[in-house]
Amino acid sequence: MPLQAIEPRRLYRQVADQLGQLIDRGEYAIGDRLPSERELADRLGISRPTVREALIALEVQGRVRIRVGSGIYVTAPPHAGAPDDENGEGPFELLRAREFLESAIAAEAARSARADHVARLDDVLKRMKTSRRPSEEVIDLDREFHTAMAEILGNAVLVRVVRELFDERMNPYFQRLSSYFENRQSWDAAWNEHGEIRDAVAAHDPEKAKAAMERHLRQSQLRFSRSFAETSAAREVAEH
Repeated sequence: MPLQAIEPRRLYRQVADQLGQLIDRGEYAIGDRLPSERELADRLGISRPTVREALIALEVQGRVRIRVGSGIYVTAPPHAGAPDDENGEGPFELLRAREFLESAIAAEAARSARADHVARLDDVLKRMKTSRRPSEEVIDLDREFHTAMAEILGNAVLVRVVRELFDERMNPYFQRLSSYFENRQSWDAAWNEHGEIRDAVAAHDPEKAKAAMERHLRQSQLRFSRSFAETSAAREVAEH
């Protein structure tokens, strides 16, 4: 058999496997509460977003249950057919890649945008404003906005890459993370951020367009970085 390249396993997968092994050895029994995100991050010497990705991976596999405002609890062993994508990118890794790529695209779009390009962005933003948030419809419109930005450059490869990176949010890990952290307020904030990107492009200001896109995707990372306790409080505010 020919030799194949060896890829380093992603850090969040290593953390998920280590926690899974502790559960398998009985150090945490079914029903036990795991240490908090902060405690795990401190013990392992890694960032809390990486711990969060690992916990989400374990929840998707059926190993733990995240109870917002209460903690992370061990559940039954993983069921047959549970997702276990060894090489899947974590949500934060994807957002950082998008920040790097799409900020450069926004700057170039500001240099070459025509009136019809801006009109297309306006149409997407108008439909996004009247859509229920969160919903599949608004996610589709979010995708359309970022794709429309790439299309301004007239480069089919960049359009395809932007679409593919965005579509990675449909993987089970990203979807589970979104279910905890996305709400009407987060999407309202995202709509405003999209508007700032549009305004910079319409003004043909590459630096402002680049900064606005960077800010938008960095804020997306920060929204997903809130603790589960903060998420519980935010949901209570949103529901009243």
